Amino acid sequence: MGSGGGAGADRTAVTVVGLGSMGSALAAAFLERGHPTTVWNRSQDKARPLAGRGARAAATPEEALAASPLIVACVRDYEALYSVLDPVAGRLAGKVLVNLTSGSPEQAHEAVAWAGSHGADYLDGAIMTTPPGVGSPDMMFLYSGAHTVFEAHRPTLAALGDPLHLGTDPGLASLYDAALLGLMWATMTGWLHGTALVGAEDAAEGTAEKTAARAFTPLAIRWLTAVAGFLTTYAPQVDAGRYPGDDATVDIQIAAIDHLIHAAAARGIDNALPELLKSAMERAKAAGHGNDSYASVIEVLKNPAVRK
Repeated sequence: MGSGGGAGADRTAVTVVGLGSMGSALAAAFLERGHPTTVWNRSQDKARPLAGRGARAAATPEEALAASPLIVACVRDYEALYSVLDPVAGRLAGKVLVNLTSGSPEQAHEAVAWAGSHGADYLDGAIMTTPPGVGSPDMMFLYSGAHTVFEAHRPTLAALGDPLHLGTDPGLASLYDAALLGLMWATMTGWLHGTALVGAEDAAEGTAEKTAARAFTPLAIRWLTAVAGFLTTYAPQVDAGRYPGDDATVDIQIAAIDHLIHAAAARGIDNALPELLKSAMERAKAAGHGNDSYASVIEVLKNPAVRK
């Protein structure tokens, strides 16, 4: 067991239900911070490595729930969650259930009502990292639900990463999770498209095609820093619903993306992503936003039927 934390550090006992790669990482992080940690998994063999590090392996879900005031669940889906906890829900009374199982905001609303019917407090959560990042204070863990419950257990949850409370609506963590994953996929696919584009040029010239990603990525990361500045500029415009085009208008962006589409087509690169982006820009232009900033594209994203 690690020695994480100093004198007076939080040592709340925790139970982790579900020991897939993520659940095992959660349990390991609690152990590293010195929390008495009980673990349970349907397949008992997954508990052995953690038991070797000092975790208590519960034989049954009932034993797992009885062991700690704080229950952290990370299972495949909500169906699996209820299949494990429903038969022993009476053991949840007076405890806090932190659900880090991926799901929808609607499922989170159902879960908080279910937990409350069994006398338990409930926090819904979203893990914004992969298992190797668990335990790093740089990684975000999103939570939603009662603020007093969150504050009471913030020191314990900090063992997993930076705990951020989004609000009392239990569905907010799932909603932000979906939105942030969408941003991730769009960003990574844009990076991959750019890498394919510069890699095709290397191949045509007979140069070292296999280094394209390593050559392009430092520039991409530096560019994303500038893009972060654009987001900061555009956020007040989006909130106000006014989009002054004093930096680069939608019309200018449409002309610029045509260059990307042409360059990619000439090199045999799939253009589905830039064509999709151009379509959104053209719809914004058709709705009267040609002279507005790129942030105005949100108007057609919020209401695809908008035409002016």
